[in-house]
Amino acid sequence: MRILIVRLSALGDIINSAPILQFIKQAYPDAKIEWVCEEGFAPIIEEHPLLHKVHRVSIKRVKKTKSIALLMQNIKMLRSLGKYDHIIDLQGLIKSAIVARLVGKNIAGFAKDSIREPFAANFYQHHTHIPYAENSIWRTCVLASDALNFTLTKQMLLDKEPALKMMPIEEPPTDAISFVIGASWPSKIYPKEKFVQLAKLLKAYKIVLIWGSEPEREDALYIEKNCENASLAPKLSLSELTSYIASTQLCIGNDTGPTHLAWAMNIPSITLFGPTPASKMIFETKTNLCIESDSVVDPMKLNREDFSIQDIAPEKIADMAKGLLHDQFLSF
Repeated sequence: MRILIVRLSALGDIINSAPILQFIKQAYPDAKIEWVCEEGFAPIIEEHPLLHKVHRVSIKRVKKTKSIALLMQNIKMLRSLGKYDHIIDLQGLIKSAIVARLVGKNIAGFAKDSIREPFAANFYQHHTHIPYAENSIWRTCVLASDALNFTLTKQMLLDKEPALKMMPIEEPPTDAISFVIGASWPSKIYPKEKFVQLAKLLKAYKIVLIWGSEPEREDALYIEKNCENASLAPKLSLSELTSYIASTQLCIGNDTGPTHLAWAMNIPSITLFGPTPASKMIFETKTNLCIESDSVVDPMKLNREDFSIQDIAPEKIADMAKGLLHDQFLSF
């Protein structure tokens, strides 16, 4: 059986979709699974041992450069992939549906009443009904299991194996806590001053600061300067990032891809939420928890001007972190 998964972006969504690979392989051990991914995010998934191949597309670059030649190059590549028994659009957007349709016709996706861009459903032959407000990770699982006709339970998701490949890295941050201090929206970012307070409340632990851009590096330097127990992580590639976070004992961060890596790799985590809905964005476990602001969030209409994450008390995060670390110590 040849299966193609379409999940173009973003980083956190690709990470949260990765566990489905192990469940497909459990149901169909001989299946050849391939993945279509936006080129910038491909390194997070392309070395996955359960994937036969990852195909890179450059839709963002086409949009930015308005290059017809590059667009035609992408179309030619997609049309050359050959025949698949199943094509599954996990993203559910018009652009991902078009990408899937350029490959073939046997496409499974979300139904019109279960999707943010209902027109995308017109490209699918098989439709799965599940509310858009439902947890996004579980939605992915329901769609894949429905499309491929196998049983998947929430308990199986709780008992998952680490979902991405570990790569060798120099000086893994063993016994450290990682802070993921950046995010794609300013309103999703916990203030650097409060990260300083949090680090001081966790003064018994070594803290490494994960950064991915120059503004994030500047914030990390501020935190490092004001905390004796905090230091910058090195500049990391996407593949190194997985192994780095998976080497820590706890990850605390904003609602963003690197924080979700901890959940994917079965590392304890605390995810901080303000303008985005925790119930949709994270699949909580006993060791992967979240703290939400008091804001009321509409998953169908997110408010990027909601900066309520700034009101979360560092003491609340520290108490939860100490509880997770204590439980982790007792488990050894």
